[in-house]
Amino acid sequence: MAHALEPGRVTFDDKMVVRKAIEEAGILHTYVSANCFAGYFVGGLCEPGRITPARNKVCMFGDGAIKAVFVDEEDIGTYIIKAIDDPRTLNKTLYIRPPENILSQRELVEIWESLLGKVLQKSQLSEQDFLDSMR
Repeated sequence: MAHALEPGRVTFDDKMVVRKAIEEAGILHTYVSANCFAGYFVGGLCEPGRITPARNKVCMFGDGAIKAVFVDEEDIGTYIIKAIDDPRTLNKTLYIRPPENILSQRELVEIWESLLGKVLQKSQLSEQDFLDSMR
């Protein structure tokens, strides 16, 4: 994650320190990578701070085409429980990437629009504006 930007960068740096310490100490481990919690991101159509979907307008990040993996939190827990006693996961990283759950923000919005029965007004937040808001 050397390309991550502040303020998120500190989280990745902290994780790298912990992982290095675990591995150097010879502690048995399994890392789980699940990307985005569906319960947090999907309900708000990927808009930070929203937990329910928009009914009139939505802010798209860039063109909304970047894909992410959305995984239900209960499914993540199930994979973790199964990994505990599975020797294939020992000292490895378990990536949870269901192909059906790899969607862009635009695709999520389109699914919601079809369920809602109307087209939402869309605004865009450019990459630069997003980065500026983090500063």
